[in-house]
Amino acid sequence: MTKRYTARHRATAPAAHSRPALRTVAGLGLSIGTVVAGVSVAQADPAEPAVPAPAGTADLSSTPVDTSPLPSDADGLLDRLNEISRQAEATSDRVEENRTALDSARTLLDRSNVALDYYTRESDEAVARAEAARGPVTELSQSLYRGATVDPVTAAIGSASPQDAIDRSAYGSALNATRTATVENLQTSLSDAAASKSLALRSKATADFQLTEFGQRQADLDARTAELDAMKDQISEAVDAMPQDQKQRWIDRNGPIDVDVEEFLNEASALAGGVVGAAMSKLGSPYSWGATGPDAFDCSGLMFWAYQQMGKSIPRTSSAQIAGGTPVSREQLQPGDIVGYYSGVSHVGMYIGDGKIVHASDYGIPVQVVSVDSMPFAGASRY
Repeated sequence: MTKRYTARHRATAPAAHSRPALRTVAGLGLSIGTVVAGVSVAQADPAEPAVPAPAGTADLSSTPVDTSPLPSDADGLLDRLNEISRQAEATSDRVEENRTALDSARTLLDRSNVALDYYTRESDEAVARAEAARGPVTELSQSLYRGATVDPVTAAIGSASPQDAIDRSAYGSALNATRTATVENLQTSLSDAAASKSLALRSKATADFQLTEFGQRQADLDARTAELDAMKDQISEAVDAMPQDQKQRWIDRNGPIDVDVEEFLNEASALAGGVVGAAMSKLGSPYSWGATGPDAFDCSGLMFWAYQQMGKSIPRTSSAQIAGGTPVSREQLQPGDIVGYYSGVSHVGMYIGDGKIVHASDYGIPVQVVSVDSMPFAGASRY
């Protein structure tokens, strides 16, 4: 039997929106990568790079939240829901990326502390070796000094035989070579230890700075998230209380399309078919802010989950998903490609072929198929 999905399907019990599982803004990669004596002082690979909003567009994760009384008319209420939802999605992305950056900074700090302990011991041992060698070096220097005024002719005259003169000259050369090698070895050891310790100190200072910076940013984002949560509570309650015909207008706002699932999967490549099949298997699932399945999703969560079913890991957030793969144009789209929308890539869907995408749209709207051109195109990526 051919499986079909009716676009006007209503989610009978929209999942109560979860608090945006604080997701994150990633990677300010202050990479201090080095390996000395087997001890690594390096920041963990920067996570999910954030995609800045194009010039002249607003970053929805920082635009002011409209906390004025909710509109009483259906159109105004749905417009407000759309605005708040997009702000919440963008803020949730930034929270996730920032949390990942915090984790990287903590990893860097841990590595730096281990390296600092190691190189402090190395430095102390190098100083001890220098002190221990000071006596022999001084003795060598004195021996050379005593023989420094004896030129080869004088040394030969004062020798008992030609062989004795040769032995004297060779001994002086050996003393000089030994002294030079000893001093150079000590200088190298001290310099290496000092440089390594300095690197570890700089790395630790970088980690401390990052922890402070990202910690403050996290506090700011948490406060904004709480503000958005309060508005989402109000709006979702109002939407849930709408008459069914008005609620259906919200569900239909992007022009959902009835699809023949098997037909789309047959036209997709083997790899893309698996990814598309995973995403399409969730048609009708409810939207939930910050959710990654298996029962409810936000937009990037659906992409993340679908690729995960194929054993492939992709970035978690919308902007990072578009930044992380191979860029493709609107004309180059193939099934399985991730398509980004709006300024700063605050929304994503998966291209399934024939000019259509599957996406988790918004609160109260189940996962559905719509035209790839139903929203302002902002880029696409292939994994």
